[in-house]
Amino acid sequence: MQELHVWRLLKRRSLCNTPPLNRLSQPPSAFIIRVLQFVSHILMSNHFPQTAAVSQAHEIAQLIMEGFDRHYQLFRAESTKAKHRFETQDWHGQQQGQRERIAFYDLRVQECEHKLAQQFQIGSVPMEVWRQAKLFYIGMLVDHLQPELAETFFNSVMTSILLRHYYYNDFIFLSPAISTEYIEIRNDVQTSYRAYYPSSENLQETFRTIVQDYGLRVPFADLARDIDQVVRLLWQQMDESRLRANF
Repeated sequence: MQELHVWRLLKRRSLCNTPPLNRLSQPPSAFIIRVLQFVSHILMSNHFPQTAAVSQAHEIAQLIMEGFDRHYQLFRAESTKAKHRFETQDWHGQQQGQRERIAFYDLRVQECEHKLAQQFQIGSVPMEVWRQAKLFYIGMLVDHLQPELAETFFNSVMTSILLRHYYYNDFIFLSPAISTEYIEIRNDVQTSYRAYYPSSENLQETFRTIVQDYGLRVPFADLARDIDQVVRLLWQQMDESRLRANF
């Protein structure tokens, strides 16, 4: 049981998602597990050398994580009203709520930037501290239920602080650090994060699943028709748009 737990944890950390470990469908041998346990212990250990730089990096990561958690709590509180507005066809209220939720994000990012500026002399923080801050932040994402959203928040804060030539994976999340495929749905916690993996072959099915996961109490007149229209408009927009990074 302990071996299986370690195996799942390391898969969550994406450490086992590279060859040859990603080809193993079952936990590996006891010897390999002991090696993985050692690696896991190093990654999760709180016994890092407590230099001033390391302490500062941890404080920066903690402050950004607290900023994201505050944003998400407020966002969730406002979003709980969206379901009722949709069911009661309160379209004006829905649009106003959407504008407020967008503003929530910018305000939380600005708050976080302000706190960083207050507590640290940002211009004099060594680049190695910013690099270590990301590593500490990754550790905080291990049991987080919204890892990809938290990574995006981290990017928003960091790209407002760092010069553009530091926009690479050592300092920001250009690729996810935590695989959402291994997030387990807990029965004792209200689900606040779901990961969907659409492809060109299953778009209709994915949209149907998303709608069903909302648990709307008012039925659709023709859900299949509505989904087909959404998919058609999506492909139309994709044909006319050019994708780019959002930072």
